[in-house]
Amino acid sequence: MDEPDAARQRNGPAAGARMHGLFTDTDTGRLTVALTLSDSCLTIQRISCASPPEHLDLRDCLGSRAHRGESEDQGAQLCVYFYAYRRRWMASGPVRQRDERRFRLALGTEESDEDASLREAERWARAINTARRPEHTHGVFFSEVRRPCGVMVLVNPQSGRGQAMALYNGHVQRMLTEADIPHTLFITERQNHARDLVRSADLTQWDALVILSGDGLLFEVVNGLMERQDWEKAIQTPLGILPGGSGNALAASVHHYTRASPVWGEDLLTSCGFLLCKGVVSKLDLISISLSSGARLFSFLSLAWGFVADVDIESEQFRQIGALRFILGTLLRLASLRIYQGKLAFLPAENECGSDSASFSPADSRLPDHLLAPLEQPVPRNWTLVEEQEFVLVLAMFQSHLSEDLLAAPDARADDGLIHLFYVTAGISRVALLQLFRAMQSGTHLDCGCAHLVYRRARALRLEPLSAPGVMTVDGERVEYGPVQAQVHRGAARLISA
Repeated sequence: MDEPDAARQRNGPAAGARMHGLFTDTDTGRLTVALTLSDSCLTIQRISCASPPEHLDLRDCLGSRAHRGESEDQGAQLCVYFYAYRRRWMASGPVRQRDERRFRLALGTEESDEDASLREAERWARAINTARRPEHTHGVFFSEVRRPCGVMVLVNPQSGRGQAMALYNGHVQRMLTEADIPHTLFITERQNHARDLVRSADLTQWDALVILSGDGLLFEVVNGLMERQDWEKAIQTPLGILPGGSGNALAASVHHYTRASPVWGEDLLTSCGFLLCKGVVSKLDLISISLSSGARLFSFLSLAWGFVADVDIESEQFRQIGALRFILGTLLRLASLRIYQGKLAFLPAENECGSDSASFSPADSRLPDHLLAPLEQPVPRNWTLVEEQEFVLVLAMFQSHLSEDLLAAPDARADDGLIHLFYVTAGISRVALLQLFRAMQSGTHLDCGCAHLVYRRARALRLEPLSAPGVMTVDGERVEYGPVQAQVHRGAARLISA
């Protein structure tokens, strides 16, 4: 199939071509196309007409498979799956759309036996799967760390509007199959089911843990891994995120890091599924959260107190309307705006190397917090103390997105080693606060010139609420209310992303 032929001479040899061959239409069996595979694209030339060749970018190729035809006289077929960006009516920008291409092998009479046809189709599929790797600047390809084990896919069927299983059946299962990634599905049945599962699972069976849910299920998985005796090895298991909940903040962040136009809903799922199958295993920051009771949690997304935390928890009663619950919750909380008394201190990012590091380690040895002092002691002298003690909200972001449509920290990256700290002081009007959240949809809230909004980049923080009762959340999950402090542990985990 690689030898020069009439079609190749007619079209001219492709620069850097790996393979060239003739294929027929899968329905009619007539000779219609010549395929040329290079390191960057698959070129389709219809030799039965004078149309120009079509060049399909292999960076958009999810995978390729070969299989026998449905009947004995159909021979072997080559299937190639593309998810290229295309503009769609009513979409704000281009979105990835599935494009399946099927070709039937055209062999000479001396090669017409079915086994030879299948072997040749398989050779094409292997070549396409080898050539389709995207360019990247850091991390390693997921395909390079995969073994024959496959991935564990954890699904919370109750997340969001209860559509996670429909998303798995309608999108995820097909994409994993197209990318030739074997997987085993686990459906969670209760709160902390995933946490318990990964805490005791034999992780040597899995290449990665993939979460199809909201951010809460990944919070369970991360903390389950960190509770293992072999936590140092366990937390290096690559983690994948697919949006199936209401907030989907990490999924939106992963998409944002590709610098593509914002997408939502099933378009976001398609983007994250594509990145999962083709993505790069890179580093993910973990943030240790120490509570007043002595409990210690590990976060990847956010720490919130005040307005944001209240909206998150109070809107749970509207879960059946999906992401719209946050809009409704925001409007209800704006109608009864609260002021919160508290103290805030943080270690500015530029002061991390100062001589005043606390050198404090918690009781357990998992990622010691060398920047923190015990909660009952004052913060180190090189920390910044916030004089204002009346807040509307305090929000510490560790990724770019607070939810699927709220770009809270536009400059954040998964492994930047930073806490992106925002707080809004008392005195802001309801209208101004609403304008801030509307601007956050496009990530322009820092450009509003609001005197009550403060943004700082930090390595560690301490927050001491003085108002009681109140709500505090970590990664959208309600935690014990009271004094809390946090420190970044840069690149402690691994994330499958762009």
